[in-house]
Amino acid sequence: MIKPSEFHLRGGRAGVLLIHGLTGTPTEMRYVGNCLQRAGFSVLGVHLAGHCGSVDDLLATGWRDWAASVADAADRLREDVDHLFVAGLSMGAVLALKLAIDRPAQVDGLGLYGTTFFHDGWATPGIGRLAFLLPLVTSLGIGRSRVFAEAEPYGIKDERIRQRVVGAMLSGASEEAGLAGFPWPALAQFQSLSTRVRGRLGRVRAPCFVAHSAHDDIASLRNVRLIERGVRAPVQTLLLEDSYHLVTIDRERSKVIDGTIAFFRDIVAHREASWSHHAPLAIAK
Repeated sequence: MIKPSEFHLRGGRAGVLLIHGLTGTPTEMRYVGNCLQRAGFSVLGVHLAGHCGSVDDLLATGWRDWAASVADAADRLREDVDHLFVAGLSMGAVLALKLAIDRPAQVDGLGLYGTTFFHDGWATPGIGRLAFLLPLVTSLGIGRSRVFAEAEPYGIKDERIRQRVVGAMLSGASEEAGLAGFPWPALAQFQSLSTRVRGRLGRVRAPCFVAHSAHDDIASLRNVRLIERGVRAPVQTLLLEDSYHLVTIDRERSKVIDGTIAFFRDIVAHREASWSHHAPLAIAK
């Protein structure tokens, strides 16, 4: 049974939509959300379709369903705010980019954390690097019951945090820590999404704050360079030296949050200054 895990934190007129990763949960974005709210932002942590349940729940969905979850959440948050920012972790960052491509007039800025187009980090097994073949393999009916099991260090450098998260994941608490592996069909859907977004990065017009570990165990810096070269908007990159893939919960999460807040506040200030500059002059009577 899927356990709804979306969270909505009321704040000011600038809003941030937070997107978790594949097989993950909104919980991995909750600490970021709490800090953003304390900084004055309204926050919505979206629950992607098929997540926070069983493997069968996830396999009943695909990338279009996940993207629809994001679009629906963006619509709901946009009703309450004047500025809409979107931030995502891992596949969530890819979904954030997709929303910015699809709705350039709606998204004012992006936070891209551990962006994963390619599973090519130092801890990714050799077979995992062949994930780009999965759309073809699964289209032939092969591997529906197969799973890429997660392994040490599970994207987390801090051992205390890792033990807590992995304990919850292995206990079956999918609403808290996600699934303990990546089903092949879900990874195939992710690869299809990745291919689609990579081919359209030139359509991104929203400024991007990129936070990525220099020692990411899941996604190498190749993923960062792709963003820096591909988007047609300003990119600010923060490289972390004491974290692994899950930068929203690992040792340097405060750096990620502080950088995000400063980046989004700067955009708000520039937009509101522009509005003021172009406001019609009052006519004296």
